[in-house]
Amino acid sequence: MAKFDHLTLPVADWVRARDFYAGLLHLTVELEAAAQGTVALQDSRGFTIFFQETATATPPDGVALYFNVADVEAAHGELLRAGAEVSHGPRKVRWGYGLEVRDPDGYVLRLWDERSMQEHGH
Repeated sequence: MAKFDHLTLPVADWVRARDFYAGLLHLTVELEAAAQGTVALQDSRGFTIFFQETATATPPDGVALYFNVADVEAAHGELLRAGAEVSHGPRKVRWGYGLEVRDPDGYVLRLWDERSMQEHGH
């Protein structure tokens, strides 16, 4: 079976993407290639997202990135304090229970935790 382990997303500013994902979602910087306008960030399981700076960075409609966090309520508070664009706080939605936020490039991120998901019937 294949293992999905890298994804590249176009962004307007790779440093801004790095700061958002490393600072707020606590992803680890795997590598930076400033000359290529690229940063690679890794989650706690080894999945890597490359953020590649490009002049035509527009998130496609219908794409959402889902992140399992330790505590969705705590993540919500941290995102609000940081001034992130929170679309809605933790609540029951069609995909489960969690919050939705947009990153600085407009990508939709959905954050959830296992405890809250179970408590709300998912």
